[in-house]
Amino acid sequence: MKTTQKPAALGLVLGALGVVFGDIGTSPLYAFEAVFSDALHPVSVTPENIYGVLSLFVWSLIIIVTLKYVFFIMRFDNDGEGGIVALMTLLLGKATRTSALRRWFLPLGLIGAALFYGDGIITPAISVVSAVEGLETISPQLSPYVVPVSLVILSALFLFQRQGTERIAKLFGPTMLIWFVVLALLGIKAIAGNPEILRAINPIYALEFIQTQALLSFFVLGAVVLCLTGAEALYADMGHFGAHPIRRAWIRIAFPALLLNYLGQGALVLQSPDHIHNTFFRMAPDWALHGLVVLATLATIVASQAVISGVYSMTQQLIQLRVVPRMRIVHTSTQNSGQIYMPAVNWMMLGLVITLVLYFQSSNAMGAAYGIAVTGTMLITDFFAIAAVIKLKRWHWGIALLGALPFMVIDGLFFSANALKFIDGGWFPVGFSVLILLIMTTWMRGVQAILSHEQRHSQLLAEFVQKLQTIQPYRSKGTAVCLTSDDQVAPMALVLMGERLHAVPEKVICLHVVIEEVPRVTPSHRQTLKDMGQGIYLLILKYGYGDQINLPAQLEHLFPQDDPTNRYGYLINRWSVDFEPGGWALWRKKLFALLLRNATPQSRMFEMPPDRVIEMGSRLIL
Repeated sequence: MKTTQKPAALGLVLGALGVVFGDIGTSPLYAFEAVFSDALHPVSVTPENIYGVLSLFVWSLIIIVTLKYVFFIMRFDNDGEGGIVALMTLLLGKATRTSALRRWFLPLGLIGAALFYGDGIITPAISVVSAVEGLETISPQLSPYVVPVSLVILSALFLFQRQGTERIAKLFGPTMLIWFVVLALLGIKAIAGNPEILRAINPIYALEFIQTQALLSFFVLGAVVLCLTGAEALYADMGHFGAHPIRRAWIRIAFPALLLNYLGQGALVLQSPDHIHNTFFRMAPDWALHGLVVLATLATIVASQAVISGVYSMTQQLIQLRVVPRMRIVHTSTQNSGQIYMPAVNWMMLGLVITLVLYFQSSNAMGAAYGIAVTGTMLITDFFAIAAVIKLKRWHWGIALLGALPFMVIDGLFFSANALKFIDGGWFPVGFSVLILLIMTTWMRGVQAILSHEQRHSQLLAEFVQKLQTIQPYRSKGTAVCLTSDDQVAPMALVLMGERLHAVPEKVICLHVVIEEVPRVTPSHRQTLKDMGQGIYLLILKYGYGDQINLPAQLEHLFPQDDPTNRYGYLINRWSVDFEPGGWALWRKKLFALLLRNATPQSRMFEMPPDRVIEMGSRLIL
């Protein structure tokens, strides 16, 4: 038994290296250099500053990543799933519809999700550009090619998404394992030339740096946070690998390699202060430089892929929760339902990433834009963690606040330092996050308006069945599947068909799809079927926000058809929007109408055969 479990555990650790640690694993390419290359708040390259900055790096990794995320935050999961959306739904599941918890944490969760989108745009850009900047180390004449080569690599990466990542995903783990080994070896080589740098592990140097240069150290935190980019991924990807393999991968491989590499960069700069530009690549011997640029590029592609896949997954979850408009989802793997491709999200990300690279031109310039999204998400996670220990672990609120206070103070300082860089590039993720948040809140408000309209103009399903017995409409042959947003109410499309055409199919399945606030629902708890009489059935299907929904397959399983020609017809409601004075602002009404018009139809979301779908039109007046 042990011989089978050990390879499986090692495989999960290797997989975690490839997916979870790509972002934080490539931060040595730009993080240390960014501290000393800040044009607005430059840090002179002196031994005292090098020791102080390195000590800040080391203890940020220990306190924020190791203590906060690896040993604390990862204790809270929603049926095995992690991440800010999973934590939000976990907490909301413990709250009533009108509780203060829901009023506060739903907006906070949406803000965190919006910030994650901003992070998802910046990560591919800064990672790939920082790797390609290694060309400048090979030859300064190659500097003009950094941006064009980066754009080619990024474009190829996003164009490849439609093919799926099932084939190349198997290479992610080994690639990142080689990368972390190289990080460690480069660090050891540089440390061997100046072992005095190991003193930077002592937190006294960080405290002395803060004490002697209080204002400058505050600004420096805005760049130090770059060594933490990707920390949220440890929690967000917990559902893919489990907490234990992620902890093992961090403690045994990723953290030691990062620690050695940062110390190695410090040792190199301490010995040769003029090596502060492209410090990472200057640690390598000349004969290995070309190979290191290629390996760094591969590692940043892996990191970018992990973030892109994370954006897809979170968007799918938000669609299921009715937070963002429906979009087309393509499943690219026959074995792993989590591997998906979303064309609309993919092209939007590609356009924004290209814009970002063309505008900022270098990884140092993009560093100013990076921190706000990352630290904002971290700070929101702190609030959720406090609520989790109070609601789930039943801690006293005073003890919970006291335990979380160190993390909140540090994350608050990181966020404040990065907020000061708003004009220098922080406006990009903030502006993009505000746009995403506006779309989310507008869509949620519009969906609620549709549900309210349906409740006002609908009939109870039991009354509709009784009416059929009285008026006896024409019962056409065949089976119709009608979607309803309420299991007590007759589907509007069915009511409209009866009123307008005076005909109802001889067999009707009123289908109510429920998205639970859990990642997945087991098949044994999936369906509830009730015979309402008169050939009318009520079918309730329950899914988690991470489940794939395939209605035809589910219906065939429940109602196998002996006659292949007697297939299901799907009757759905199609909304159009008109405006009237009052209520929402006119621009917001038009935004919702635009989103609704361009949203993927329910028929495609639920994989209904297009030739079997009938749409009945309804007007929504806002």
